[in-house]
Amino acid sequence: MNASTHAENAANDIAAHLHSFTNLATHAQVGPLVIQRGDGIFVEDDQGRRYLEAMSGLWCASLGFSNARLAKAGSEALHGLPYYHTFNGRSNPAAIALAEKLLSLAPVPMSKVFFANSGSEANDSAVKLVWYYHNALGKPEKKKIIARRNAYHGVTVAAASLSGLVPNHRDFDLPIERILHVDCPHHFRYAEAGESEEDFATRLAAALEQRILDEGPETVGAFIAEPVMGAGGVLVPPATYFDKVQNVLAKYEVLLIADEVICGFGRTGEMFGSTTYGLKPDILTAAKALSSGYVPISAVMVSEKVHAAVAANSGKIGTFGHGFTYSGHPVACAVALETLKVYDDENILAHVQSLAPQFQKGLRSHAARKYVGEARGVGLIGAIELYADPAKRTPFDPAQKAGARLAELALAQGLIVRAMGDSVAFCPPLIITAAQIDDMFARFGRALAVFEETFA
Repeated sequence: MNASTHAENAANDIAAHLHSFTNLATHAQVGPLVIQRGDGIFVEDDQGRRYLEAMSGLWCASLGFSNARLAKAGSEALHGLPYYHTFNGRSNPAAIALAEKLLSLAPVPMSKVFFANSGSEANDSAVKLVWYYHNALGKPEKKKIIARRNAYHGVTVAAASLSGLVPNHRDFDLPIERILHVDCPHHFRYAEAGESEEDFATRLAAALEQRILDEGPETVGAFIAEPVMGAGGVLVPPATYFDKVQNVLAKYEVLLIADEVICGFGRTGEMFGSTTYGLKPDILTAAKALSSGYVPISAVMVSEKVHAAVAANSGKIGTFGHGFTYSGHPVACAVALETLKVYDDENILAHVQSLAPQFQKGLRSHAARKYVGEARGVGLIGAIELYADPAKRTPFDPAQKAGARLAELALAQGLIVRAMGDSVAFCPPLIITAAQIDDMFARFGRALAVFEETFA
């Protein structure tokens, strides 16, 4: 497309479109980046510029942007059964098959799968399930849910409350009641001088236990955690953290919700991040790579303990009064089912495991650069965190928008990364090749060199 078409797209977007996670006050002057097509790990804008998409869109396009099998599965499903619902005991073959497949892949034994349309809806549903479950057990006070600062769990009212990020709360009158937050498990930033990862984990677990005691164990119903904290900066848990946290949860009969929206389906080198870090959740939420982002779908898996109580309570009430018009949508389920088949057929887990060392080496090759404080990650996900003075761990002035500036410079190199504060994230499609990993970090290196000159 030519420049005039881009100008028309930009004008129409500014006139009509309310954007997510965008400075709406400046958008009219800056305008949109309009992506019009994709192939493999690359996307192209409406001016013909190509970008290596190092974020899989929003952590989700695990099979890239042109998988023919997923397109075919969606097309065939549209021609067969384009829509049906799952209310009042209705179902469809794709939803049934997908639920069975997910249970077979679960990192711990799970009983049932509930379908929704986004990670936010899945986590919102998990909150309601926790409340419903404890009511079913005759424990109406056991409703508080503990999350972590810098966590991200979505943007619906309950999910945004779980998220421990200030912009998700500010002027939205969030968080709601019964949602609590404890310390962020980022060793580099929050550990005390000389404190090992194990000692840091011990301190955080002790602080969690004290918070439960302060609130009253009879009031705390669940703890939610991402195996790797995504939008909070790709924060990898310190050694022994989840073992110690789960010991605390078990002591006070607090449910564990594993938010696998980003980590699920191979990102960490295992099918689920829960396997990578030894989580044994009672409830597990998943989305994003479930369909490689091709159609909106999410899933909530529940243990038999949770399901049995929920089912019995619905019998008393006469219904389980929760669900969405598009829960178990036959087209979304068909695409998700095909996505899981592609993971199997193309041995994606082995591919991730084989490339993870190269990816992590490439990430850490920038660790000694002038403004880099930490390079961290696992599998095919990672981040570079910028500091004005890494040795003293002095952050940049927020007004300098250092992370956003580096992301802009990467864009000029034909590379899409994501700035989250002053952490710059990488989460490329799982189909990336060894040569493309080298290309990705070479482009980033060039952008970082310009950044260093800018802030010299």
